[in-house]
Amino acid sequence: MSRNYLITGGAGFIGSNYARRLLQRGEHVTIFDNLSRHGAADNLKWVEQEAGGKEFRFLQGDVRDLEALQIAVQEQDVIVHLAAQVAVTTSVDDPRTDFEINAGGTFNVLEAARLHGRKPIMVYASTNKVYGGLEDLEIIEEPTRYSICQYPQGIDESRGLDFHSPYGCSKGTGDQYMHDYARIYDIPTVVFRQSCIYGTRQFGVEDQGWVAWFIIAILLGKILKIYGDGKQVRDLLFVEDLLDAYDAAIANPQVSAGQVYNIGGGAQNAISIWKEFAPLLEKVHGQTIPTELHGWRPGDQKVYISDISKIKRQLNWSPRTNVETGIKTLYDWASKNIALFA
Repeated sequence: MSRNYLITGGAGFIGSNYARRLLQRGEHVTIFDNLSRHGAADNLKWVEQEAGGKEFRFLQGDVRDLEALQIAVQEQDVIVHLAAQVAVTTSVDDPRTDFEINAGGTFNVLEAARLHGRKPIMVYASTNKVYGGLEDLEIIEEPTRYSICQYPQGIDESRGLDFHSPYGCSKGTGDQYMHDYARIYDIPTVVFRQSCIYGTRQFGVEDQGWVAWFIIAILLGKILKIYGDGKQVRDLLFVEDLLDAYDAAIANPQVSAGQVYNIGGGAQNAISIWKEFAPLLEKVHGQTIPTELHGWRPGDQKVYISDISKIKRQLNWSPRTNVETGIKTLYDWASKNIALFA
């Protein structure tokens, strides 16, 4: 039996991929998006083409508009809340707008659902930035990467929150509101504290979506700016694997409701953002890539790896796409669609 899905920010990278997946298996999908982000209109056009007349509708709206959301949530069985201001640097330049979209917008989504009374399953895309810079941990510098000996498998959900940067504060506020609405109002919310998600349909830019941006930049012949020293470590998760996790949580609300999951590629898919990533990318690209070093950016963690043991245990989920395969897939897609970025 098909269900009604609302995806806020559904014309974005993750949202458009999820909308296509849902439509392919016969779900009813509503995308709610203001189309402000670069690439959103192209992603929406792609979803409409992929829908092929199936149960799909688009509502152009902003999560800062509670009345628009109250209309959008009607008759929805599942809400996937992805709409957000997504860049740390942008949040530093304009913290008020960042707060209004991420904290206020998430509150509006929750209130629209609560006031409607339907209690849909709600998935929220949070961020690893809620854990701050991890400055209290001993960081070990190795030849090509940093590591944290206290967390060999990565950061787990018991780690204390330490919002750092306006972006961390605004996303963390939404994170905690989502978590608490499950306790107070019995709305089955699920929070995913996402690490580095990458994949096709990602219009990465310099301050957000670095895996896609590096690939797009080299295809456009740009010199890559490396912030910090390139030894910063992230665990990479291919978008289709993330969507598998969304599906698992939605299919098992008796387990996932009210839960928080750290999600990324885990230790087996951790890589330093340049010292180790560059050889893989140069192998795919077939050329040496010109770079220039710049200073560290605020709130930039030297190491972040997700401990994914909780979601493995509770929802029987594991990433299936290794870094090499994922990078090659993204590179091939960007190469074939270079006109979208030119």
